[in-house]
Amino acid sequence: MEYNNDFWEYLEKIIQNNKIIIDRPKGTRHPKYNDMVYEIDYGYIKNTKSMDNGGIDIFVGSENNEKIDTIVCTIDLIKNDSEIKILKGCTEEEKIKIYDFLNNSKYMKAIMVKRK
Repeated sequence: MEYNNDFWEYLEKIIQNNKIIIDRPKGTRHPKYNDMVYEIDYGYIKNTKSMDNGGIDIFVGSENNEKIDTIVCTIDLIKNDSEIKILKGCTEEEKIKIYDFLNNSKYMKAIMVKRK
């Protein structure tokens, strides 16, 4: 199978052309699961649509970097859906925290896909 760099460039275009809304800043708790604390800013991309009919989810890390090099794909047994979550400007340590956060439930599991 051939590597498709266009996928990553399209993600970057979506982010460049739409506003990122951080509705769960670093340090806040999940609205339904009080024991889950976001260690990285989390939100969505305005004017986009995901499987849950909300915007495409995004984690925004501490690096001031526009390049997208990682996504996370999740399966949620409670919502019976799957989604992608874009990681923007995340350090390797932040990526590990996000991966652990999304795999910290018996109802949700995630895989991480990194750009070549």
